[in-house]
Amino acid sequence: MISTVFAVFADAAEADRIAATVIEERLAACANILAPCRSIYRWQGKVERAEEVPALFKSAKADALIARIAELHSYDMPAIVEWRVQDSHSVYASWVETETSGSGN
Repeated sequence: MISTVFAVFADAAEADRIAATVIEERLAACANILAPCRSIYRWQGKVERAEEVPALFKSAKADALIARIAELHSYDMPAIVEWRVQDSHSVYASWVETETSGSGN
């Protein structure tokens, strides 16, 4: 089964570095680094605001991908969420499976 993994990064450089790493390691077939977003969240009892960079990763190895993103991430508790893809274009799903079938980390 393929998944889309959503993660948020401190800045574009971190998103790019981690995306390149996990693609090179064949844990993701593709990463879409999105425009910066404004995040408002509660952290340690205070409401915080920050500009962050979200990214979407396509993978057939979601568990390993999530673990590797967390390992490389600058945050103590990074937001990383898996969305399992139930339906997709079969050619696309096959491509994701193929690109993540090689040896990874």
